Amino acid sequence: MPASATTAEGARVPTQHDLDTLSRQLNRPVRDVVEIPARCVCGNPLVAATAPRLGNGIPFPTTFYLTHPVLTAAASRLEASGLMTEMTDRLAVDAELAAGYQRAHESYIAARTAIGERAGTGPVPEINGISAGGMPTRVKCLHVLVGHALAAGPGVNPLGDEALAALAQWWTADACQCEGAWDDQAPVPIKDLSRHVKHLNALAAEETQAQAVQPDVAPAAAAKQDGAEAAAADAAADVARTDRAG
Repeated sequence: MPASATTAEGARVPTQHDLDTLSRQLNRPVRDVVEIPARCVCGNPLVAATAPRLGNGIPFPTTFYLTHPVLTAAASRLEASGLMTEMTDRLAVDAELAAGYQRAHESYIAARTAIGERAGTGPVPEINGISAGGMPTRVKCLHVLVGHALAAGPGVNPLGDEALAALAQWWTADACQCEGAWDDQAPVPIKDLSRHVKHLNALAAEETQAQAVQPDVAPAAAAKQDGAEAAAADAAADVARTDRAG
């Protein structure tokens, strides 16, 4: 396992200091983090593992969540370079790579199931067969693939390993780059301004308004399901983009 992977079971359980650090890294309060699967050599979190169902009931397929600002910025640079398109094109012509990426997809789902069992969240049928980052047929988020590579260790996600190697000019597992990466003396953020949370708040406001006009009419189940699905999609997108900026 790489130096950054968290192998000891006790070290995977987040402390309050870990949760506060994650919130400062992301500039928002973290939600439903149940494990720290990869740490810096200094001990700070690099990746958070999120429960497959959030506390508000939303299914959350993106389990391994890249949090360290140096890593998230570096992954963004790789995305801007066009690497995702090049990787996706290779999947279409390289059968061995495609098979390895399929196995990574399956490994991701198995790890999420195990994390859900340890966290006590139970089955989440809404995301059965769904992993993250575009797996198993394309690459749409290097933050997800790097997070998976760090959490699982080398040899599990071939494209995650490639992306992690490409980050070497900005970050390596054997050196700490935490100093100055975030304000560790700042108050811990308490207000969540993530897109999917804003969406849920808007839905709740609409529901309250509708009930005030027609108090005997229950909210439509289909509308609530649509809202949950949209929120889950936003939550997954949050991991790779919105959350790295706060």
